[in-house]
Amino acid sequence: MTLKQDAEEGENSLQEEMREPLMQEVKTSADEENGYAAAKQTHESSEGHQWMVYLSTFVAVCGSYVFGACAGYSSPTQSAIMEDLSLSLTEYSLFGSVLTFGAMVGAITIGPISDFFGRKGAMRISSCFGIAGWLGIYFAKGPVHLDIGRLATGYGMGAFSYVVPVFISEIAPRNLRGALTTLNQVMICCGVSVSFIIGTVLTWRVLALTGLIPCVIVLVGLFFIPESPRWLAKIGRRKDFEAALQKLRGKDADISEEEAEIQVHTSLL
Repeated sequence: MTLKQDAEEGENSLQEEMREPLMQEVKTSADEENGYAAAKQTHESSEGHQWMVYLSTFVAVCGSYVFGACAGYSSPTQSAIMEDLSLSLTEYSLFGSVLTFGAMVGAITIGPISDFFGRKGAMRISSCFGIAGWLGIYFAKGPVHLDIGRLATGYGMGAFSYVVPVFISEIAPRNLRGALTTLNQVMICCGVSVSFIIGTVLTWRVLALTGLIPCVIVLVGLFFIPESPRWLAKIGRRKDFEAALQKLRGKDADISEEEAEIQVHTSLL
């Protein structure tokens, strides 16, 4: 009797051991499927909330377009400006080259400005210089006013060259950061090309007015997009930092991990 019970117990134990790996395998497979489904749902949810990141990037890269428009302006307008304002070749050469001096000053000074006033504040200042410069060129009656306008657009151009890629890199999620930052260079090239092409059919004053359009888009668009969360974290505005990050990632997104990462990074600066 004892031998029979021992045999039955051994058989039952063997069956349990054979069944256990199978149950674990099924359970593991189910867990993997659930994890994949959850990850997919999270990804789709995050994709659905990227519109604010895209909008913010669009507003910012309009500043990059201003950069290109400034650089491409002087090429198709040379003969018309020299004829209308009776400029010598030397005077027009000064008009063309003073842009780079303004850009140098803008690039040097906009760093501290963006740290003090924020990335949005820096882009507002850049847009104002761009608008003032284009209007100065449009209303110019002589070489002095023309050069002052060109110098102002140069300042805005240099300022945008710094603050736009910084702003985009600070608002973009990790998986989109490279692609969105590349748009800065793309829009610069587009600005140069479009300015040259339409400059062959428009008068130089009207072409200056077209340069106002992206500046106005930036100036107005900044009212509808959040400030850089990283800058807000850097200056200690925690509530504004959390609100800006949540707005960029979507109201249902879990930002706790990224929030902690940004806090650690900014604390090391």
